[in-house]
Amino acid sequence: MTARTSQIVLIFSAFLTGLVIFSGVFLYATGNFGGGGPAASAIGGAFKLVDQNGDPITDADLKGKPHLVFFGYTHCPDICPTTLFDVSEVLRALGEDADGTGALFITVDPERDTPAVMKDYLSSFNPHLRGATGDRAAIDAAEKSYRVYAKKVPTQSGDYSMDHTALVYLMDKQGRFVAPFSLKRKPEEAAADLRRYM
Repeated sequence: MTARTSQIVLIFSAFLTGLVIFSGVFLYATGNFGGGGPAASAIGGAFKLVDQNGDPITDADLKGKPHLVFFGYTHCPDICPTTLFDVSEVLRALGEDADGTGALFITVDPERDTPAVMKDYLSSFNPHLRGATGDRAAIDAAEKSYRVYAKKVPTQSGDYSMDHTALVYLMDKQGRFVAPFSLKRKPEEAAADLRRYM
C-alpha cells in the first residue's frame, strides 16, 4: 500500500467514524436510538400544567391537531420574543387554517411566570398561542419529557436569567414528536409545511 493510498484510507476511515458518531447523537436526541422503525419518540409525554387563564392543560390537549411547542420565559431578552413572533407569523400565514393547529409556550421560569404574567406577555402575540406554567415540579417534569435543558444564571444585578433549549418542537395530531420545526424561512413556507400535518 502506497503512502498516498494509506492517506486516503485514513481520511475515509475518519469520515466514516464521524458519520457514525453524528448519526448516533442525532438518533439519541430524537428518541429513535436503537428503535424498531418509527416507534414512539422519546421526546414529549405526560405533563400537567395550567394555562394563562388558570385552566388545566395536559399532554392530552395536544392531541387532535398538530402543535408547535416552545420552552422559554417572559423575561427572556431576545430568543423567546423573536421565536414567538416568528411562530405568530406562521399562524398568521395559515389564515383560517390556524384553527386546525396549536402553539404552546411552556415557561422554564415558573417562579416569575404566573398565569397572569403569561397572559399579559402573550397578549402581544397571535391569539392562537397558549401559555403553560405550574409549580417547579410540574415544569421539571415537562422539561424532562421534552429533553429540555434549563438552568438559572445569576446576573450582576442580583437577578437571574435562564439558559434553556431553544428548539420549536413539531408534534403531530397524536401528540408525537415529528422533528424540530424550522422558522428560518418565509412564514408562508413554514405554514405550508405545518399544513401537511393537519
